[in-house]
Amino acid sequence: MQEFFMPKTIAVVGVSRAPEKVGHVIFRNLYQHFTVYPVHLHEETILGRKAYTSVLNIPEPIDLAIITVPAQSVVRVVEECGKKRIHHIIIVSSGFKEIGNTRGEYELAKVLDKYKIQSIGPNCLGVFDAHSGFDTLFLPQRKLTRPKPGVISFISQSGAVGSAVLDLLAAEQFGFAKFISYGNGTNVTETDLLEYLGKDPQTKVICLYIEGIKDGRGISWRLRRK
Repeated sequence: MQEFFMPKTIAVVGVSRAPEKVGHVIFRNLYQHFTVYPVHLHEETILGRKAYTSVLNIPEPIDLAIITVPAQSVVRVVEECGKKRIHHIIIVSSGFKEIGNTRGEYELAKVLDKYKIQSIGPNCLGVFDAHSGFDTLFLPQRKLTRPKPGVISFISQSGAVGSAVLDLLAAEQFGFAKFISYGNGTNVTETDLLEYLGKDPQTKVICLYIEGIKDGRGISWRLRRK
């Protein structure tokens, strides 16, 4: 799952010119330090960068796509990611099983499986790596303090709880390795993330806030191994 934290090329889908919009905030977090392509159906440029109407039109291979479009467009965008051979995506978009849209989440799970895509989300804040500066959190830094580099990694199912804890601990000068808000966990679950962080050389402490466990035996076994 290294591409979630150290991708060489990134596409942010749903980047408008409006600075308060989720896609714009995420793109602004990344565009000065990473190779990132904005995708929007109607915009030609974003912050001086050429925008594309689809990931399929981007000339380079893409390691990671970050999806911020409305829920009704997510499956279409994931299909395009699959055709582009993008195997890692973060779906920030909400509007799935957390509001009772189980059918939409089922369709999403099917297309992820069809193209063998690993996905964090939907309905999530995404990830933050304090060591590399890779930041997909859609809360601007004036609203959410980013922590300094350290050895704590934090997995949170809830974006609200996760961001509050992150902000509090950053204010107290705790150092972080990685922060992961995984939302509904349609595809990549807390068990997968725990397994990954257990092998991460930058992580010495793992904290979790979880509201439900899909694989109780699996996560119990991994916790005992730590």
